[in-house]
Amino acid sequence: MKKQTTKPTRRDFIRNTSLAAAGFFIVPRHVLGKGFIAPSDKLNIAGIGVGGKGESDLTAFAKSPNVNIVALCDVDDRQAKKSRERFSKANYYKDFREMLAKEKNNIDAVSVSTPDNTHAVAALAAMQLGKHVYCQKPMTHDIYEARVLTEAAKKYKVVTQMGNQGGSGDGVRKMKEIVDAGMIGEVHTVHCWTNRPVWPQGVPTPTGQFDVPSELDWNLWLGPAKQIDFNPAYLPFNWRGWWAFGTGSLGDMACHIMDPVYRILPIDFPSSVECSVATIWKEMWNDSANPDSCPPSTIVHLTYPRKDGKGNIKVSWHDGGLLPERPDELLPEEPMGNWDGGVIFEGTKGKIMADCYGANPRLLPTRLMKEKTMPKETIKRVPEGHYVQWVNACIAGYGKGETSSPFSFAGPFTESILISNLAIRSFLMKNPKGKGWDDKYLGRKKLLWDAKNMKITNFDEANQFVKREYRDGWSLSL
Repeated sequence: MKKQTTKPTRRDFIRNTSLAAAGFFIVPRHVLGKGFIAPSDKLNIAGIGVGGKGESDLTAFAKSPNVNIVALCDVDDRQAKKSRERFSKANYYKDFREMLAKEKNNIDAVSVSTPDNTHAVAALAAMQLGKHVYCQKPMTHDIYEARVLTEAAKKYKVVTQMGNQGGSGDGVRKMKEIVDAGMIGEVHTVHCWTNRPVWPQGVPTPTGQFDVPSELDWNLWLGPAKQIDFNPAYLPFNWRGWWAFGTGSLGDMACHIMDPVYRILPIDFPSSVECSVATIWKEMWNDSANPDSCPPSTIVHLTYPRKDGKGNIKVSWHDGGLLPERPDELLPEEPMGNWDGGVIFEGTKGKIMADCYGANPRLLPTRLMKEKTMPKETIKRVPEGHYVQWVNACIAGYGKGETSSPFSFAGPFTESILISNLAIRSFLMKNPKGKGWDDKYLGRKKLLWDAKNMKITNFDEANQFVKREYRDGWSLSL
């Protein structure tokens, strides 16, 4: 059998060369001061997309004394300004591919906080270099991309985490303990809702000619998306409402609000999905549905087969100001969820509700939280938080640390969310052969999903939304 060799890591090199240079004079760590952490023991992180949420992500990582922020990348110098000032020693780039090529020997991990459009290509490029990855939610723009990144994390043996911070919260763990204890019986129905969008959706495609700001590389901002002219209507945040770049209300909030559903219940992938979509009328008998823009509000119904074989669980999603019916057990003046949204589990013995992020779980009626004895804590909490948990797992090494939303969890979860967007986009399709009202009902079906093959089996036209076509020069391949 061929003897296996291990390639020295950057830390091994630093450690060995430092010892050689010092000869036999080794300074005990206590002499250097309590809490001293050698540079070779720190995690060197590079940020891709460092404005807005990217800035707050990097700041959260930097709270750990074990972190160095060593490289920054953003296609828009205006967005990168605060991060460049905060992490002034970090090298700065506009193209993440250039950054990875030049910094690959200096970094251990990468944080991806770009628009959804670029999540997959940036995360995969980092993983292929053996770098640990933290990727903002939703993990990917497309169902196919989620499947690829899930496989990539396993293939390249890197530590991963999706940015759904509630997955590390105490709330979802407490909620799971209550459900697992049988306090509401077998869950059969779930209602989820959000106040999103809080940005323009269901609006006409922007028009007009505008000069690209000198600080922005528009071609890199587009990434794999189709080539379109620059328009300030998309930046810096409203890209969320456009299918080419974002994933709408579901992409923004379902990873937070549906996390308890996917984390607690014995489900995997849905077997079917159907939806309804709000219509905006621009004139009598003439709607203004725009295939480029996410709609203003939707309701989605998903059917999940239970993994234990005990039937199905129905999960419904509401957005754009639409809400499920208030439970009879909830008093008229009591809040349903919180401002961002919430989730309600209905079981054979009762109901439980939580806010966004799975926070503040409470039995319904809420007086039961005082009348009933809550189960003991059986699930390990994450006192260090979602960000530092990932940092610590990266330092421990693949297979040795733990994260709340590794891609093995976040990938299937993201696929499960994005199937709803597939249904929404199918609902909006028009029949090119139809006339009048007959052209409007092409995709308004209960869609049957073959998760193994990532395919709708009863409406082939919907499968174009499983995997988008990339622009020339961009690809996604293991």
